[in-house]
Amino acid sequence: MSPAAEPREIHSWLSDMDGVLVHEGYAIPGAAEFLTALRDRGRPFLILTNNSIFTPRDLRARLAASGLEVPEEAIWTSALATAKFLADQVPHGSAYVIGEAGLTTALYEAGYTLTDTDPDYVVLGETRTYSFEAITKAIRLIQGGARFIATNPDATGPSKEGDLPATGAVAALITRATGREPYFVGKPNPMMFRSALNRIDAHSEHTAMVGDRMDTDIVAGIEAGLTTYLVLTGSTRAGDVDRFPFRPAHVVDSVADLVGRV
Repeated sequence: MSPAAEPREIHSWLSDMDGVLVHEGYAIPGAAEFLTALRDRGRPFLILTNNSIFTPRDLRARLAASGLEVPEEAIWTSALATAKFLADQVPHGSAYVIGEAGLTTALYEAGYTLTDTDPDYVVLGETRTYSFEAITKAIRLIQGGARFIATNPDATGPSKEGDLPATGAVAALITRATGREPYFVGKPNPMMFRSALNRIDAHSEHTAMVGDRMDTDIVAGIEAGLTTYLVLTGSTRAGDVDRFPFRPAHVVDSVADLVGRV
């Protein structure tokens, strides 16, 4: 922490999932104890992920398989944040969606009609099987006046065989074809954090964000006014921090170091 900064009392917590709590399907040591401490001390919390493929129910089951118990209502995805944003912008609107159940379910539950006929929005999310036909349809709808929204800017996603093209990469293809840039709702847009704060009725001044990526978790946390903790169990190494023009409030080895700070 900067020597001039006064420590804040933290009442609520936001945490990234991959690289913070789990890695390749396995719980990171200390993650279960961290979640237990949050529950035992009555701290409101949300687990955040840019992954828009899965519903909170799906993610709860995946976390449970790794030994971590997290209720559905404590999971906030870029799909949920996107659905909330669109419902606030154009209530009961319509959208042509490229994505999977996490995104289509969130939009449906937000009151949106999913259609390929004159939609208000084209909404691009992550899917394991991007269709050239669907991308072509999206391009033509955007050219016809539909507004372009994407759940997150991540260019690649992991797989056992290596990186897969993700939302950001496909968004770039559509942008090149249409000349239209999408509005990205997920991290590093601090809007995702603000919607998460509203979800748990928390104030930024008394909320911490735990993440493993400087370019998404930490910068968005700073821009949303949160106290930021960088853990070194994911994509960022200690030597990487000085390359960025901003710094987290705290750098810790892992989430295990936060159990006593909850």
